Amino acid sequence: MEGKRVVITGAGVISPVGNDVRSFWASLVEGRCGIVKFPEAEACGVNVHVAGTVKDFDPAAYGITVKETKRNDRFCLYAMAASAQAMEESGLQAGVNIAPERLGVYIGTGIGGIDTFMEQTRVCIEEGADRISPLFIPKTVSNMAGGNIAIRFGAEGVNLTTTGACASSTMSLGEAFLAIKYGRADAIIAGGTEAALDPLAFGGFSNAHALTHAEDPLRASLPFSADRGGFVMAEGAAVLILEEYEHARARGAAIIAEVAGYGNSCDAHHATAPRADGIPASRAIRDALVEAGWRSGEALYINAHGTGTALNDPAETAAIKLAIGEADARKASISSTKSMTGHMIGAAGAAELVASALALRDGIIPPTIGLTNPDPACDLDYTPLVAVERSVTFAVSNSLGFGGHDVSVALKKI
Repeated sequence: MEGKRVVITGAGVISPVGNDVRSFWASLVEGRCGIVKFPEAEACGVNVHVAGTVKDFDPAAYGITVKETKRNDRFCLYAMAASAQAMEESGLQAGVNIAPERLGVYIGTGIGGIDTFMEQTRVCIEEGADRISPLFIPKTVSNMAGGNIAIRFGAEGVNLTTTGACASSTMSLGEAFLAIKYGRADAIIAGGTEAALDPLAFGGFSNAHALTHAEDPLRASLPFSADRGGFVMAEGAAVLILEEYEHARARGAAIIAEVAGYGNSCDAHHATAPRADGIPASRAIRDALVEAGWRSGEALYINAHGTGTALNDPAETAAIKLAIGEADARKASISSTKSMTGHMIGAAGAAELVASALALRDGIIPPTIGLTNPDPACDLDYTPLVAVERSVTFAVSNSLGFGGHDVSVALKKI
C-alpha cells in the first residue's frame, strides 16, 4: 500500500532559545546559546552548573487560563502553549475545516510531571498520604499533555502518548506520519514536551555520568568535540501539525515541508549506552531516507542527535556512514542544535524536526556552535560555529534514547 502524502502546516516552540518559531529559528541561525548558569542544580548537591532554561514563559500569552495553569504541571503547560502556536499557524479548526474525529494528538514525553511528583512526595512524607492533592495523578501522568491538547482543540481522533526517553517526540512524529499516511487521521497535532529541571532528574542523570560538569554555559554543550563532557539538561516543547497533503491543499494551507519517511529500530544492547558500531541506528536512518525517496548524491541535511556525550557522538557518526555510505556522509551537512538549546529530552526530537523543516524551507544549515576542537573520531561536516547557506532537498532528524531506541524522521522540500 503506497499511502498518502503527509505535510507540515504549522509549528510551535517553547525553548531555551525562544518561545515561538520565529525567535527559535533566528537564534539557531545566529548561533545564540540558550544555556545559562543554573544555581538550582548546584543547590541539589551535584556537580552540575548549567541548564537550558525556558525564559519569560507566560501561559496567558497562549490562551492558558489561571485555572489551567494551577491544575497542570509545567510539562503540560509547555505542550499546550506550543500546540496553540502550531494550530494558529495551520489554521485548522475542528468542526470547521476538519472533522473532529479526523484530528488526532500524538505527544511524547520522556519523564512527565516530575515537578508535581517531587512536590507531592514531600507532602506524603511530611504530612501523610491523606494530604496528597487530588490533582496529583492528572498533573503527573504523561498522557495528560495530549489529553489537554485534545480538549482544547476538540480533537476526537487518534490519540497517543509516546515515552521513549530522548527519542519520545521523534517517535510521536513518526507514528503520526504513519497514522496519516495510512488513513487513520487527516491531521495530527504531534510533538513532545519536557520540564524536568528538577533535583531528582539532575541527581539521576548526573550519577549516571551523563551530564557535563562544565561551568561556562558557552563551553558546556559540545557535540562532536574532543572537549565534550556530557549533555546539558534543558526543557521546553515543540509541536508540529502533520496533515494529509490533499486535505491541506483543499483548504489552501501553507506547507512548510513534507514528512516523507520514518525509521525506528533498537540497539538491544544496553540500558543507557548506545551500541558503538551504530548498526541498529543506521537502519533507522536508512529506513527513513529510503521511504522518503532520497537517492545517493542528493543534497542532504542531518540534524544529529549530537548530545555531546563520550559514547553518543562517535556511535552516531558511525551510524551515519553506515546508513548512507562514506561518500554521501562526507557530502552531507550535519549539525547538532543541542549545542545551542541543550538537551530537551522528550521535546528534543520535535524541536529538531522544526529546525530541519526550516533548514529545508530557507536553505540555511544551522551550526554546531562551540566546535573548535573536533574529535578525530567524528570526522564529518558538522557545520562548525556558524550557519551555512545551502539548498538541500532532504533532511533527516535523528534521536537516540535510553533503552536503545533509535528513531529517525525524514523530510522532503516541498
